Amino acid sequence: MTPNARLAGDRPAEGLPAAAVWALCGGIVLGAAALGFPGRAVAAPATEVGASGKSVEERIAELEALVRQLRAEIEAMKTASAGGAPPPGAPAGLEELRRRIDALAEEIERLRIGEAAAPRAAGKAAGFGPAASKVYGVKGGVSIGGYGEMLYQNFDARADDGRPSGAIDTADLERAVLYFGYKWTDHLLFNSEVEYEHAVVAPDAPGEAAVEFAYIDYRPGRHLGLRGGLLLVPVGFLSELHEPPIFYGARRPDVETFILPSTWREIGLGVYGDAGPVSYRAYLISSLDASGFSAGEWAREGRQEGAEAKASDWALAARVDCTPAPGLLFGAAGFTGNTGQGSPGLAGARLSVWDAHAEWNVRGWHLRGLYARGALGHAGAISLANDPLLAGDPARGTAIGSRAVGWYGEAAWNLLSLERTDKGELSPFVRYEALDTQAEVVTPFTRDRANDRTVRTYGLHYRPIPNVAIKVDYQDYGNGAGTGIDQLNVALGYLF
Repeated sequence: MTPNARLAGDRPAEGLPAAAVWALCGGIVLGAAALGFPGRAVAAPATEVGASGKSVEERIAELEALVRQLRAEIEAMKTASAGGAPPPGAPAGLEELRRRIDALAEEIERLRIGEAAAPRAAGKAAGFGPAASKVYGVKGGVSIGGYGEMLYQNFDARADDGRPSGAIDTADLERAVLYFGYKWTDHLLFNSEVEYEHAVVAPDAPGEAAVEFAYIDYRPGRHLGLRGGLLLVPVGFLSELHEPPIFYGARRPDVETFILPSTWREIGLGVYGDAGPVSYRAYLISSLDASGFSAGEWAREGRQEGAEAKASDWALAARVDCTPAPGLLFGAAGFTGNTGQGSPGLAGARLSVWDAHAEWNVRGWHLRGLYARGALGHAGAISLANDPLLAGDPARGTAIGSRAVGWYGEAAWNLLSLERTDKGELSPFVRYEALDTQAEVVTPFTRDRANDRTVRTYGLHYRPIPNVAIKVDYQDYGNGAGTGIDQLNVALGYLF
C-alpha cells in the first residue's frame, strides 16, 4: 500500500463542515463592516476612565492641587514657627505633611505612566492578557512588558499498571517572555512577544528562542480593527490568555495543548472588534502542515509558527464571545483549512477544529468549561506518509486520528474574598479533563488506548499581588492502557 492510497473510511473531515466555518467568518466580516463604517470612523477614547468616572488627566490635576495645598500648609507652619505661634488647625508636624506629599507624588507618577510598571492582572484588551495588551493603554511610543514561569515536576515512581515509570523529576525555567510594542498614533500600533524557553538556547541544550506574535494593528474605532502579521489563533482560552498568573494550574490543560494546539500562531491577517457585549475575531492564516501530525499529539506539531511556513494551503479561524453580564462569558471558535501544503495525494487533507467555551467569575468563585472537537480528512493517507511501517503493521497504534475530542471543567474559590479586602488571592481549585487524540481512526488501523486520557488536577493558586502567582497541584493521569503517570507540580509565575 502506498502513502497515497485511498483507505476504507478515509474521508474528508466532517466534524465542523467547511461551509459552516466559511459562513461564520463571512457573517462576522460583513457584520464588522456594517458596524465599523457608520459613515465616519469612531475615534477611540483618548483618555482612560477609572472606576470613579474621572479620566486619568482629571485625577492627576486633583492630586497636583492637593500637593500644592499641602506645600502651602508647610510654608504657613514655617512662617508661624518663625513668628512664635502656629496657625489654628495646622497639622501636627512638618514630617507628616512631607510624608503625604511623597505618597501623592508616587500616585501621580503611577498615573502618568499609565500603570506601565504594574498592569492589573484582571485587565485585557483586544484579545490579549494584561501584559500583552499594555501597548493599547499607553499614549504613544514604546511599551515593554513580559511574563515568565518556573516549574518543578515530581513524577510518581510507578505508572498506574504498577510498572516503574522511569520518569525523572525536572526543574525548569519553562519560559521567559518579553513584550515589545510601539504606538505610532491613537489608532496604529505594533505589538510583539519574544519568548525564551528552557533557559539555555544552544545546540546541546533544550532551549528555544522564538517570536510568539508580531503584528501591526489599525483600529479606527471599537467596532472594527485590522490586524496583520504573526497572529495568535483565537481558539480556546489559553492560546491568547496564557500569562501564568491569570490561569489556574502549574501546567496548561492538556485539552488546550493537544486538541487545541496552544500556544498556536500563524502568519495572516484579519479583523476584530466589539459590538456591545459581543466581541469577535476572524483571520485568514497560513494553515498547518500535516507532515507534523502524530497519534499522541494530533495536529500540535503541524504548527508552522511563521518560520518559512509553507503557504500552499490557507485556513480560516474565527471566534465570537458574548459577555452579557460582568464576569460571565460564553462563546465559540473554529478553524478550518487544508493541511497537505503541496504534498502529493494530500490535497483533501482538511482539518476542522471547533470549540465551545464558557466562564463565570463572581464573588470569589471561578467556573470554566470548554469542549473541543476536530476532524481530519484523508487521515489514513497522512498516517502512511508519516509512518510508512503502518502499511505492513496496521496495528502499530501510530495512525493519526480522523477525529479527536476533548473537554474540561474547572472550579476555584478565592478564600480571601470573604474578607472583602484587596489582600490577594488564595484559591483551591479542581479541574477534570478527558481527551482522545484517536477518538476515531480509519480502517484497517487500530487505536492506541494510551491516547484516551483523563486528567484530574487538584491544586492551590496563590497570588500575593495580581502580578505574581505561586501554584501547587497534583495531577492524576489515567488512560485506556493503564500507563498513566501521576505527578506533583510547583510553579512560580509573574507578569509585568
